[in-house]
Amino acid sequence: MPTTSVSESIDPAKSQPLVSLLPYQKAAVDREARLTWNCWSRQTGKSFTFSLRRIVRGLRRRRNQVILSAGERQSREVMEKVRMHCHAMKIWCEVTGHGLFKNTTFRQLEARLPGNIRIIALPANPLTARGFTGDVFLDEFAMHRDDDAIWSALFPTLLRGEGELDVASTPRGQKNMFYRLRTNQNFEHDTVTLAKAVSLSLDVDAEAMRSAIGDEQSWRQEFCCEFIDEATSFMTYDLIRACQDVQLDTPVDWDVLQRREAEVYAGIDVGRYRDVTAIWLWENARAQTEAAMHENIFVTRGLIVLESTPFSEQEATIARVLQQRGVRRCCVDATGMGLQLAERLAERFGEHRVEPVVFTAGLKSQLAGGLRVLAERGQLRIPPDETITNDWHSITRLVTSGGHLRFEADRSSGGHADRFWAAALGIHAAETTSGNTGLVTNGQLRFSRKGVW
Repeated sequence: MPTTSVSESIDPAKSQPLVSLLPYQKAAVDREARLTWNCWSRQTGKSFTFSLRRIVRGLRRRRNQVILSAGERQSREVMEKVRMHCHAMKIWCEVTGHGLFKNTTFRQLEARLPGNIRIIALPANPLTARGFTGDVFLDEFAMHRDDDAIWSALFPTLLRGEGELDVASTPRGQKNMFYRLRTNQNFEHDTVTLAKAVSLSLDVDAEAMRSAIGDEQSWRQEFCCEFIDEATSFMTYDLIRACQDVQLDTPVDWDVLQRREAEVYAGIDVGRYRDVTAIWLWENARAQTEAAMHENIFVTRGLIVLESTPFSEQEATIARVLQQRGVRRCCVDATGMGLQLAERLAERFGEHRVEPVVFTAGLKSQLAGGLRVLAERGQLRIPPDETITNDWHSITRLVTSGGHLRFEADRSSGGHADRFWAAALGIHAAETTSGNTGLVTNGQLRFSRKGVW
C-alpha cells in the first residue's frame, strides 16, 4: 500500500494546559455507557468533545479508536482536534496520512499514541467502515451519505472486546439512521440545544445568532435540535404563511369589535404548568368577492395566552371574554385538568354558549382536519406571528400500527401546540353553533351615560 507520510511528533516541552471543558462536555467525556446517542446543536463542540472522549477511553481501555466523518475535510478537522488534545494533555502522538485504497481518493489519517494505541480518522463510506476493530465515533452521522450501508458495515466492528460507539450529530430531517436511533433503548441518549449549552456557560449570543440566521425552520433544527420534516408536518410553513395577514395582531380590541357588532367565537385549550392556556378568538366574517359571497372567512381577532396561571385566574379571564356581547359561543378543552374549568364555565354561562370538549383520537382528527381544510381553501386569516407559525407547524400526523391517526407535537417552553388546538376549537364553536344566543353578565348593569333610555 503506497504511503505518503505527513507525520509530526508533538513536543511535550511545548505542551499547554489542558483545555477547560464546559459542564455538558465534561459529562459527555466522563460517561461510562457503551453506546451513546448525542443530539447536539451546532457550535456546541461535538467533534471537540467526542474526539477527546475517544482519546481518554482508548488509552484507558487500550483499544484502537475509529472516527468516521462526513468527508475527508471533516476527517482532517477531527484529527486536528485529536492533535490539539494530545498537545494539551502532554501526550506524545504521531499523525500520519496515506491513501486508504488503491485508485481511490479516500485518505486515512492515523494518530499513534503511547501503548501503540491508534486513532484512525476516515471519510464515511461503506468501504472505509469495514476491516477495523475498535471503538467508534460517528461524527455528524445525520450528514453521512449511505448511512444505512455504513451502519451495516460498521456495527460488526464493535463485536469483539465490547466495542464502544458514540453517535453524535445535529438533526437533518427524519429520513436517516440518526433519527431512527433516537428511540433505540440500547443507547444512552443526550440532547444539548443551544439554549441548554448557554445555560451551562457556553459564551455565545443566542438571540443574535437567531436573528442572523433569518430562517426559523433552520434555527429550530440546527440550534434547537428539532427533527424538522415538511413531509410529516400536518401543516406546512407555506400553508400557514398563506393564511397570514399583516394587518392582524394578537391583542384583542373589544371596542372595535363592539362597534362593528362582530360575530366572535372562542376556542380554549387548557394548560397549567408544562403547557399554556390559549384563548383564540375568531370573527366569522363574509368573503368580499362575488365569487365567494357565501363563504365564511374566519379572521383572528385576538389570542390570549396564560402561562403558569392558577385556575381561578384563568376562569376570571375567560369569564371576561364571555361577558362580551359579540362572543356567541366557545368550546373549551375538557380533557384531564380542563374538565372542572370547562364544567364551571358551562354552568355559569350556559351550555348553549360553553361546550366542554373531551379530546379523543377521532375528535382531534376532525378538529385538525377542519382547520386545515379552511386553510387550504383560503378561509383563515391569522397574524404573522412566529410563535403561532411554529406552534401550528409542530403538529405531526402519524399512522399507528392499527391504522389509526394520531396527532403529536414536540413540547417546548412555549407550550404543546396549544395555540393550534385553541384555534381548532374556535372553528368548531363557530361551525356547530345553532340558534340565537343571549348575553350573560356578571354584576350590576351599567349605562354609558345619564339621561333617557
